[in-house]
Amino acid sequence: MLDLFTIFSKGGIVLWCFQSTNQVFTSSVNALIRNVILQERTGVHNFDHDGLTLQYKLDNEFDLVFVVAYQKILQLSYVDKFLNDVHLEFRDKYKNDLADGRYFQEFDFVDRFNATLQAAEQWGKNQAKAPKAMRTFEQSNKSKKTVASMIERKGEEKKQKKKEVNFSEEPPKTPPSPKENNHVIDEDVIAANRAKFAQKMNKKKTETKKSPKPSEKAGKKPRIWDLGGTNKDLETLERTTDKPEDIKSHFTPDTEIVGLMKGVIKDLEVESSSDEEYDEEETPNQQTNQKPSSRGGMFSIFKGLVGSKNLTAADMQPALDKMKDHLIAKNVAADIAIKLCESVALKLEGKVLGTFESIASTVKSTLTESLVQILSPKRRVDILRDCMEAQRSGRPYVMTFCGVNGVGKSTNLAKICFWLIENNMRVLIAACDTFRAGAVEQLRTHMRHLNALHPPERHGGRQMVQLYEKGYGKDAAGIAMEAIKYATDSKFDVVLIDTAGRMQDNEPLMRALTKLIKVNEPDLVLFVGEALVGNEAVDQLVKFNQALADYSSSSNPHIIDGIVLTKFDTIDDKVGAAISMTYITGQPIVFVGTGQTYTDLKALNAKAVVHSLMK
Repeated sequence: MLDLFTIFSKGGIVLWCFQSTNQVFTSSVNALIRNVILQERTGVHNFDHDGLTLQYKLDNEFDLVFVVAYQKILQLSYVDKFLNDVHLEFRDKYKNDLADGRYFQEFDFVDRFNATLQAAEQWGKNQAKAPKAMRTFEQSNKSKKTVASMIERKGEEKKQKKKEVNFSEEPPKTPPSPKENNHVIDEDVIAANRAKFAQKMNKKKTETKKSPKPSEKAGKKPRIWDLGGTNKDLETLERTTDKPEDIKSHFTPDTEIVGLMKGVIKDLEVESSSDEEYDEEETPNQQTNQKPSSRGGMFSIFKGLVGSKNLTAADMQPALDKMKDHLIAKNVAADIAIKLCESVALKLEGKVLGTFESIASTVKSTLTESLVQILSPKRRVDILRDCMEAQRSGRPYVMTFCGVNGVGKSTNLAKICFWLIENNMRVLIAACDTFRAGAVEQLRTHMRHLNALHPPERHGGRQMVQLYEKGYGKDAAGIAMEAIKYATDSKFDVVLIDTAGRMQDNEPLMRALTKLIKVNEPDLVLFVGEALVGNEAVDQLVKFNQALADYSSSSNPHIIDGIVLTKFDTIDDKVGAAISMTYITGQPIVFVGTGQTYTDLKALNAKAVVHSLMK
């Protein structure tokens, strides 16, 4: 039983609607538009919202969307066939009106809709009742055998045994052919050459004399480095546990980086080193003077496919296959690449091409628009503004960093801390990584360096960065709670919570992370991921989100709010991990880490990343 069926244009005009209940489906349809259609996720055929399953079909020729909704607990096998049939019926009846753009009229479609629905329901019942038909004898493999092939004869077995080769007996000698004589001569020549070469090697060995052995074996001496120092120098090295106050005197801050990160973070500029270019526009003079290049891009072999016709899946399949391989080569996860291709196919199927429009350029432009749309934030991301709002309300702005081991959580936390200090924010770092040895010491070193770059004298005697630590082996959620309370009492503006790295399959550690987030309710949960991974990024994000939702007792669990993409300067133009991470969660990439210094923090530029990806 269908609850809703509606037809509307991509501009938002509802052409026809059917409802079997009094329930309001506006929120569900809007969620489908917002989370699937507008986010270029049209490769997803089913969408669940508030106990409903929504399926849709796009008509790209007339820019229409056909949506059907039914209860999630129902298993309706005829919905796909019904959508296709209704789509064809509506097009056939109102093709001329749709071509002229007459959307504001009464569409009398009730009779055809009911007839199509009844036919589809009957088809579904027949498919459920009808057992699988058995194959006839003519369809089986046995019918293809002849009677003669199934008869066994004893005489034939004896003949076959006689024909078997006995390897113990010598084969009959036959006179050698001229080719074989030549082969024998060649082997003799090769043997003679080998003998001569062996004689020469023996002469060289006798001529070489062995070096005399030394009378006394010299002991192995340690290598002395130019800047290694002596043992006395090693004794004078300071120890952080004994003399922590002496570190400031040894650290010489690079004051040139101070003041470079005031205001909004600059966009990331991606430059591709690839030599291949895709169908760049040329002037008429260049086209006449230059010969057609044999290299081209991944779409060069499809330039000749032009014409004024409706695009079909068969027409786009070669270009889509090439596009999928290209995306995977650029480090996009394989599942995401397949879904992107399906989304492009659904978006273009039925679209009319112009006379001078090629399939290659159309597919490329559509893919580029989809990727830019995916990478563009779906909500406002302004951390400084949120920090100021929290400051006016008398509480600190809390950010939690989570991720797997070794991705650079502590390092990028220090970069974000430096950016906040540059914008006159007092920051408290909560050392909640109570598992990894050296985690607290690493944060303590960052704190001292940041305070050396921004001493209290520049900020009216205020210490801009402090570290809240309770040692190792303690409850991370409790330390975070105490740090937030301390920050509130001490008038800190921001609290950065550093958590221990954990694998996405480690259930006890994932439960501990869920507890930390649920108890402390941070304003922003950032997942720190590497730009080096492809399929692994999808697995990490999916399981982190799933664990935060499953292990939380809340009806509205707090999952990942944003992504910090690290080691972006190590991947050249293989920037596909950014696409994979954003596509999975729908959350924006807030920060991009590109280097080792505190200023190596950028904001993601969607167009630059997509341009590098399409190279």
